[in-house]
Amino acid sequence: MSEKDKSKNDGVFKKILDKVEVVGNKLPQPVTLFAILMGVVLLLSWIFGGISVLKPGTGGETDVAAEFIVVENLLTKGGIQRIFTSMVNVFATFPPLGLVLVVMLGIGVAEHTGMIAVALRLFVSKIPKYLITFSIVVAGMISSVAADAGYVVLIPMGAALFMGMGRHPLAGIAAAFAGVSGGFGANFLPTGLDPMIAAFTEPAAQIIDAAYTVNPLSNWYLMAASVPLVGIAGTWVTEKIVVPRLGDYRPDGELLAPETNDVTPREKKALKWSFFAVFIVLVLVAIAIVPSEGLLRGELDPNTGSNSFRPFYDSLVPIMFLIFFIAGLVYGIASKTIKSDKDVSDMTAKSMSTMGLYIVIAFVAAQFVAYFNWSNLGSVLAVKGSDGLNAIGFTGIPLLVAFILIASLVNLIMGSASAKWALLAPIFVPMLMLMGYSPEVTQAAYRIGDSYSNILTPLLPYFPLVIVFAQKYDKTAGIGTLISMMLPYAVAFMIARIPMFIIWIWLGLPLGIEGPIYYDADAATTEVMEAKEISTDDLLAENTLLLDNFTK
Repeated sequence: MSEKDKSKNDGVFKKILDKVEVVGNKLPQPVTLFAILMGVVLLLSWIFGGISVLKPGTGGETDVAAEFIVVENLLTKGGIQRIFTSMVNVFATFPPLGLVLVVMLGIGVAEHTGMIAVALRLFVSKIPKYLITFSIVVAGMISSVAADAGYVVLIPMGAALFMGMGRHPLAGIAAAFAGVSGGFGANFLPTGLDPMIAAFTEPAAQIIDAAYTVNPLSNWYLMAASVPLVGIAGTWVTEKIVVPRLGDYRPDGELLAPETNDVTPREKKALKWSFFAVFIVLVLVAIAIVPSEGLLRGELDPNTGSNSFRPFYDSLVPIMFLIFFIAGLVYGIASKTIKSDKDVSDMTAKSMSTMGLYIVIAFVAAQFVAYFNWSNLGSVLAVKGSDGLNAIGFTGIPLLVAFILIASLVNLIMGSASAKWALLAPIFVPMLMLMGYSPEVTQAAYRIGDSYSNILTPLLPYFPLVIVFAQKYDKTAGIGTLISMMLPYAVAFMIARIPMFIIWIWLGLPLGIEGPIYYDADAATTEVMEAKEISTDDLLAENTLLLDNFTK
């Protein structure tokens, strides 16, 4: 392709993204949008109230044990009472709200003492610029070890890093958001998502094979191998598409000059004391989790044979708060930017003052999510979508690819990874087992589809927070701005991860620990026959009926 043709194609793609941004920014502000969506959900629950679908994995429609998912009308007397009596609790228990505010308290101290800025300047001076973008994307993926804290910590840091290099801070936000959310599930380290997803895969597999077990790390190898691939794809999109499209950053009409990387001796000394304080905190955390009877270890886990790490996982947000708070406090005292306890109070208050818009958005977003869950509209749509996929008649790898695409579309309306998998696993895990594919393969396909479309949906609980971060640097940034930035990442991650998944299957590589590619349905059938002492004809009839139920 000639340079002229390449430039023409780049121009067409840029025009498409510009159009997406214009159309998206014509949407109402996030607060208004969620308020409108609340009304839409209420109206749809009234229109479709009473419509039901068979709950996957509960038998046929005539089965006594069959369970149905019914669309609930929220405009009944009981529904309206629920809306009013639950309003405060729904807001107070909205998961992203507490996480964001608690971590931001710690970050506020670390930021306003100057610790974060100094640490970032040192980081920029030590790391080659071409590696910084890659590091941000990869760090975003690895941050899932700390649950959703990456949204609160890494995304604003990405902006600060890019701004420190004299580059557009929105490009840093885009790179970090792509890693944290678009690369969701890909990680070098096991996370809380692994056992949570496996907990739904195993009972779905036992519909076919009652003795089947799923190792929580059965997708680990594939997910770990995805990290550098997604990192490279995210870096390429950032450098070749997002940065050129955003252009130079001019906050006050003047071109931003790169910040000096010079750090004064006092700042260096304060930063060393700060790092030493963080090291002490990490040592104390290690003491609390390494021994089996440590303070942050739970009861004995029969799956692993050791005490559960659940208390530690549930404590990650408070731990991150302490790390940032203590680091900022020590830095501030050593650098003389903190002279009294009033300074600390003022810093935390200033940090909270910047979160006013997010708190308002969180209120309406929490109500919308609650209405949507109460109505069961998302669950019914998920089951109907999977039924449509069954009707296409795909088999084998084409079915896996189609399933990935369906999962990514369902992801646009249902944010919870576990809620979607709870509905889809009982349908697709048994179906693909009967076609010779292991439950671990189906689980891996779902995890890929449940990742790259995260960054495109305003229904993602943290989507409004990212807009708030973007508006710190560009007051006109809106939904369209963010979607137009993230669309190239979603396409790139899809193009990278789906072929990798297909090649992995073609090579027959294990997906993880006890993560086979194929399932020997014939061997399992023999075991079932021996256990049940039934004839081959009876078992064939039983499996045929089961397959019919899943393909209807």
